[in-house]
Amino acid sequence: MTEHVDRSEPEAAAPASAVVTPADAADAARLVSFGLQPRLQPARDQEYADLLRRYREDPPFARLADAVATGLGLIVLEVSPRAGMAVTAAEDSVFAVRMGEYARRTSADSGDRFLHGLAHLAVAAMAFPRPEDLADDGYIGRVSVNGVDAFVRQACRRLEERAEQQGENTDPATDAPGLEAAWRIWARRSAAGATKDARRLAGSTTGIVGKAVAFLTDSGFLQRTGDDSGGTYRTTARYQLQVRDMAGSAALAELLELGVVPVTDGRPTLLPPEESDALELVADAGLPFHS
Repeated sequence: MTEHVDRSEPEAAAPASAVVTPADAADAARLVSFGLQPRLQPARDQEYADLLRRYREDPPFARLADAVATGLGLIVLEVSPRAGMAVTAAEDSVFAVRMGEYARRTSADSGDRFLHGLAHLAVAAMAFPRPEDLADDGYIGRVSVNGVDAFVRQACRRLEERAEQQGENTDPATDAPGLEAAWRIWARRSAAGATKDARRLAGSTTGIVGKAVAFLTDSGFLQRTGDDSGGTYRTTARYQLQVRDMAGSAALAELLELGVVPVTDGRPTLLPPEESDALELVADAGLPFHS
C-alpha cells in the first residue's frame, strides 16, 4: 500500500507582531478606558501618551483597540495627542446618555426636557457658528451662560415675528402646553429668577443653560475660563469632534439656518431676519444626547 504523502504547502506561521497576547488586549482596553475619562489629558499622563503613540505606530494594536471600543458600543472619533482617544457612545451603548436621564440628573420636570435639549443645541451653535470653525482643528469656541440665553431669546423673537407674519397662533391655550413650541416656552420662562441666597433658579433659562455647560465641563467638552456673564467657557478638541459627529442632526441644522455669525468680540449673533420657514425644534433633541 502506498502511503499518502501530503505535499500541500504548510500554512505560514503568523508573524509574531500579529499575535494578540493577553497583555496586548489589556493595553487596548486600558487605552479605551482612558478615552472614557474625557477630562484626562495625555500630556499629563505618561501611560496614556505611550498608548496613544503605540496606537499611531502599531496598526495591529490600533485595530485591537478599535475592536474593544466597538464591542463596548463606542465610536472612535479621533486618536491624537490633542484629543486623546476621543470616543462617543452609539445609540445602543450602555455608555449612551439620554435626554431623559440627563433631565433626571438635573431634577428637571419631564416637560422641560426639550428646553435642556435646546440649551445644548444653542451652546453647540454658538461655539461653532460657521462650518469653517467646525472644520478648523485650531479653532476654539467661546460661550457664556448669559450669551447663550440671549442668543436663544433673540431666536425666539425672530421666530415669533415669522409666526405672526404667517398668521400662526402665537398664544396657544395655557391648558395645552404640548401645543406650544419650545421657543415659546423659553421666551415665557424667567431668564434668571433668584433664590433667597441670590442663586439662579434651576428652572430659569440661565439655570438650564448653566446645567448644560456644567455637564459639558464635567464631560471634558468645555473648560471654564471665568465668572463673567454667568460663567464663560472655551471649547475643547473633544467637543469639536462631538459636534462634528452630530452636525447632521436636523435640530442643529435648523437652528444654524437662522443665521448665526460671529461678531468682533467673539460672541455669535443672528443675521437680520429673512423670509423662510419657522424653526421647529424636535422634542428631546440635544447634544450630546441620543433622543
